[in-house]
Amino acid sequence: MAGYCLEDLSLGQSAERTHVVTEADITAFAEVSGDFNPVHMDEAFAATTPFKGRIAHGMLSAAYISALIAGALPGAGSIYLSQSLRFRRPVRIGDAVTTKVTVSEIDERRARVTLTTECLVGETVVLEGEALVMAPRRGG
Repeated sequence: MAGYCLEDLSLGQSAERTHVVTEADITAFAEVSGDFNPVHMDEAFAATTPFKGRIAHGMLSAAYISALIAGALPGAGSIYLSQSLRFRRPVRIGDAVTTKVTVSEIDERRARVTLTTECLVGETVVLEGEALVMAPRRGG
């Protein structure tokens, strides 16, 4: 896995990835999390809700943020310390979710990095928040 050390990070630096949500993703997330809420799993039930159909778990989109932090920015060796989340819109099967993280603050003394985090479907923000991570220092 690639990644950046604290010394390599700069304000405004960002990374992004896109993933198309599938039926298999929702089923696997339900299996791992134990969240079988019928709004995620049962089309007939979900059709009776304000969403008018099945939606993906909100925490599935949040997991895409975790994966981007671990895999790209800061990357390998980073430690997730906290995350705020605001779910703005539903995500549905077939949606291409683009996850973005952007460095908004660097605390060199404590090796902490604040990232703005968001997930979008097209131009629509479906999830937004802020993450605090510990970035590895060069040379340990």
